Amino acid sequence: MFRIVYICIYCMVLGIMALSMAGCRGGSSETSSSATAGADTGGGKEAKIAIVISTLNNPWFVVLADAAKERATELGYEATVFDSQNDTSKETSHFENILAGKYAAILFNPTDADGSVANVRKAKERGVPVFCIDREINASDAAAAQILSDNYSGCVEIGTYFVEQVGEEGEYIELLGLSGDNNTTNRSEGFHSVVDRFPGLKMVAQQSADFDRTRALEVMETILQGHGDIKAVFCGNDAMAMGAYQALATAGKAEQVKVFGFDGADDVVRLIGEGKIAATGMQFPKVMARTAAEYADEWIKGKRDFDQKIPVAVELVTQDNVGEYGDHGRTAE
Repeated sequence: MFRIVYICIYCMVLGIMALSMAGCRGGSSETSSSATAGADTGGGKEAKIAIVISTLNNPWFVVLADAAKERATELGYEATVFDSQNDTSKETSHFENILAGKYAAILFNPTDADGSVANVRKAKERGVPVFCIDREINASDAAAAQILSDNYSGCVEIGTYFVEQVGEEGEYIELLGLSGDNNTTNRSEGFHSVVDRFPGLKMVAQQSADFDRTRALEVMETILQGHGDIKAVFCGNDAMAMGAYQALATAGKAEQVKVFGFDGADDVVRLIGEGKIAATGMQFPKVMARTAAEYADEWIKGKRDFDQKIPVAVELVTQDNVGEYGDHGRTAE
């Protein structure tokens, strides 16, 4: 009798132990599966992508941020946008918070080609890939990849069109972007590679307006006081082109001075259609942002062999073809 009871109790203990072990194995398997889903497929709430933008005070960069976030979300990630406000110290603070927050990748629009390198290297040391968008860093071994507009070639086209529209003689002004941004240099050099071949075209003023519309308005107002007979203004981006146009309109000179921008911003494209601005270069921010998000997804799933720099062609937008463009890209896209 006692033997039968002992056997029953022994069997019950074995059953409980088996269930307990199965439960442990089941819990471990579920955790592993969840981690794999987050790392390998981009699925799951644990997978996060950070989007660090130089400034959201420019509508063009808002489009860049929104497109990156939208594509990352479509791919199954939790995406968060950080605004550096064109301040490298704020950018550094964002990187510290992102790395502490265990993000899987960073889509990055740098504030400074040199000053931003340290942040990218720190992320790389932590195993977090960084994909630069639109603006580059001066390092070829830090970012996983850099998706960049072909700024130089785009401004060669603008320079050629500038000469066609303005002629081979006359005075003009150039508004430059941020001094620490390679885009500023590449755009200016591409433009001058054409225009400087015509000695009759004289640049009477060249000044930075920080890629900012309000700053460009102020700078242009000041320059016009000493150079009222200019024929054209070349601006390193469309925000500055809008500021320059506003200053010219206020001074009653909008019809006699041709304004050239760069970006493909909707408000400038609209003014090109109205014959108020001469031309811009369409940069395709949505293409760059989506590509960066897709590359981040591929990295998280295991791919590592990305080209360091991926150029995105810039297209000249004029009154002749403006109907083909809109919403920061081609209307057919």
